[in-house]
Amino acid sequence: MFFFLPAGLKKSDKHPLHVSTTEINFNAKEKSLEITCRIFTDDFENVLAKQFKAKTDLSKPAMHKAMDELIKKYMNLNLQYILNGKAAKASYVGFEKDNEATNVYLEIDNVSALNTLTVNNTILYDLFDDQMSILHVEKGGVRKSTRNNYPNRELSVSF
Repeated sequence: MFFFLPAGLKKSDKHPLHVSTTEINFNAKEKSLEITCRIFTDDFENVLAKQFKAKTDLSKPAMHKAMDELIKKYMNLNLQYILNGKAAKASYVGFEKDNEATNVYLEIDNVSALNTLTVNNTILYDLFDDQMSILHVEKGGVRKSTRNNYPNRELSVSF
């Protein structure tokens, strides 16, 4: 997903939109769900600092390992999955900064089929009361999308 700045908003200004996007791709060959969460970097650094009472900088290579630990903890606390009616746990793969956003990569292994998926998403909910969460799930070329707004947490798709 791409984020566009509204007319008149400079790159240095705070963005008026509070949104995170989660893309999930069912990889049938690898029997896994490949997950990418895209979060505005400034908001992400703020929520990590607030939640873990730690200095955060997602741009500094010297802090990458420390940021990995904070992001892994944060994602485990704020994203839960129910896959085909059963709780599933995602493994943290890593993160990278991409312009104004940070991409966080996760994976759920041993997924033989994807029929239903519910994601309980509270990313940035403790920072903004106008937070929006968007979920895109792709399986075999079919893409399903849904969104919700704070305080709703649950996003579901069925194939």
